[in-house]
Amino acid sequence: MKCTIDIKALRELLKQWRRAGESVAFVPTMGNLHAGHLQLVNKAKGQADRVVVSIFVNPTQFGAGEDFSLYPRTEHADQEKLQGVGVDVVFMPSVEEMYPVNELTKVSVSQVSENHCGAARPGHFDGVATVVCKLLNIVQPDKAFFGEKDFQQLTVINAMVADLNLPVDIVSVPTVRESDGLAMSSRNAYLTTEQREQAAQLYLSLCVAAALIQNKKLAYSDIEKQQIEFLAEQGFEPDYFSICKRKDLLAANKEDTEIVILVAARIGKTRLIDNIQVDIEN
Repeated sequence: MKCTIDIKALRELLKQWRRAGESVAFVPTMGNLHAGHLQLVNKAKGQADRVVVSIFVNPTQFGAGEDFSLYPRTEHADQEKLQGVGVDVVFMPSVEEMYPVNELTKVSVSQVSENHCGAARPGHFDGVATVVCKLLNIVQPDKAFFGEKDFQQLTVINAMVADLNLPVDIVSVPTVRESDGLAMSSRNAYLTTEQREQAAQLYLSLCVAAALIQNKKLAYSDIEKQQIEFLAEQGFEPDYFSICKRKDLLAANKEDTEIVILVAARIGKTRLIDNIQVDIEN
């Protein structure tokens, strides 16, 4: 496995692979890797000849008062994990490499980035879209792999790729969960033992809401209110609990058949997100 911090060196390596007729898959990460990330890599390995993984903690997607400086950086352990699953190259650029001085351009995706986490974290998805666009331009992969845990982020990236005619297939990979249902996340490491036990209630609330939607008796607004109250009782500070149309993340109604339930809530100082998809038969 090769490691590089240099865009030019990475592009030279990619050029060699393409000359040999090899396909390239890409998995962008912010490091502190867990089984969810490795699932993305394994999916990528099954669909391409070569796999590139980036590790870059992107400062532009962190807002004021958020945890950029505290975000876990475990580069050595991450490299060992990636070598163990057969990654071909790890790209670990510096902030200076990714963001030249006086950079004037950013990518902003309207509508799908404005609600939910976009409302709670102003500017977050501009940072996400810009860095992902830059990474896709640097690597120019045939396929790029993203987890469904951050469903809004996935929706933003799909919209950006379609709107800008980027020549890459975005492959979504289902959320990897702990045995009690908690979605795997780098931020889970922030939780105390007690908070970790409480955190499983986040997925439970999604499952309950999904069952109520299938039951078709309660209004969606009532289900949302009910689950926000439940999470508050469990010690969370809910940001939102939203029943949405999957295609555009706008509020769903009883006529919609493809639904995603999005939730974000704080437990202590840690903000957790999760979602569950629901298909309705009319």
